Amino acid sequence: MKTLPQSWVRILVTLATVTAAVVVGWFLWDYYLNQPWTRDGRVCADVVRIAPDVSGLVSEVLVQDNQPVHQGDVLFRVDQARFTLALQQSEATLAGADAAWKQARREAARYQELETKNAVSHSESEQTATTAARCAADYQLAGANRELARLNLERSEIKAPVNGTLSNFSLRPGDYVNAGQPVTALVDADSYYIAGYFEETKLRHIQVGAAVRVRLMGADADLPGHVTGIAPGIEDRERTDSTRLLANVNPTFSWVRLAQRVPVRVTLDRPAHLVAGQTATVIVCPASPRASAQR
Repeated sequence: MKTLPQSWVRILVTLATVTAAVVVGWFLWDYYLNQPWTRDGRVCADVVRIAPDVSGLVSEVLVQDNQPVHQGDVLFRVDQARFTLALQQSEATLAGADAAWKQARREAARYQELETKNAVSHSESEQTATTAARCAADYQLAGANRELARLNLERSEIKAPVNGTLSNFSLRPGDYVNAGQPVTALVDADSYYIAGYFEETKLRHIQVGAAVRVRLMGADADLPGHVTGIAPGIEDRERTDSTRLLANVNPTFSWVRLAQRVPVRVTLDRPAHLVAGQTATVIVCPASPRASAQR
């Protein structure tokens, strides 16, 4: 059997190596530029800023930093003694206004009866009726103040509005809190999702419902999920009259041109221990039955 010259063997090996390198390079080029995946992903969650609705001294703290809480749990109480006294004072004022209104009504009824007998003038009868109407208004005002005092007493107990975990909580009894000023953050345990910031050139390969693999930095296993939404708009940095309400994602350097980044929302298919802000790699799988059904 005749063998090829050694020079031909070297040429064939070189051609095969170059061909393999071109094919691998092409697939790498396509993978990095066109395939829907990104290392620019984050674990996100809704954060509720816990702020008291009343001002005062903190009288009792029932939780601590990084503690899981349930919706309705009391986190701390604000100066309940003062608000209890305010409620008692408003109830006393309401009782006085009620007595005055009843007396004014009796007077108005008596003067109206005397007017029919020409025992008093019409102007005197009108004056008692006006006094009764004023007392009725005072009674309604006192009732509203009583309800406000009751509401303040109820809201002196600051409760968790959602299930979650407290973060950066350092409140202690004796601290003074102001109404409307946040004192801690509550990370909503039922709101975790993955935000993948995909280049705009890859959006045509992403469909709502498509299966996704999420790989958290430092984790060994991938987490399954699916695409639940694609942002309809991103911030235009060139406009000076921008509303600043749309997502504003910094583009990353990729080859020569900078592709804009568009947020894609991913929901995990099974529960997992997540920390808001974690870095994630998001890989959108090829067309799946779930994605096909959404089209």
